[in-house]
Amino acid sequence: MAVLPLVMHLNVQAVVPDPLGEAVWQRWFTAWLSALRPAEPVELTLRLVDDEEIRQLNACFRELDAVTDVLAFEAGPVLEPAVEGEPFYLGDIVLSVPRATGQANQFGHAIEAELGWLAVHGLLHLLGWDHPDEAAWQAMVTKQAELLKGVNVEYDWPSVYPIDR
Repeated sequence: MAVLPLVMHLNVQAVVPDPLGEAVWQRWFTAWLSALRPAEPVELTLRLVDDEEIRQLNACFRELDAVTDVLAFEAGPVLEPAVEGEPFYLGDIVLSVPRATGQANQFGHAIEAELGWLAVHGLLHLLGWDHPDEAAWQAMVTKQAELLKGVNVEYDWPSVYPIDR
């Protein structure tokens, strides 16, 4: 049986300067979604914001009045697209570029690695992954590292997120 080509629509909204460029995001998300093989064509939004916008979103939707690095807003349990043949909307990933830049500096790696790590983390959340306990956390970050390697990005997550965190 032939594998159908992946149909993916990525809407990149950059409220702040995008350190990578839309072509990189398109390549990464296409590779990640191909590896994860969602059953249907998908669409999602990646929004690159400043600390203030992500703080406001975090306060509004998670009741945490603090800056965070990534938020993922799953579209919901819709079983099929509203219009046949149209892609299924997965949801929105919001990244704080200033926060990611600070973390990249703190952890001693490139901004590309940090943004990739956060974006793939958000994508896994949109696809139903979560980390309510240590075993789920380890499975999720292991998958993130695997997906990043698939796009030639190295991220030394055990040194950043130690097992005994």
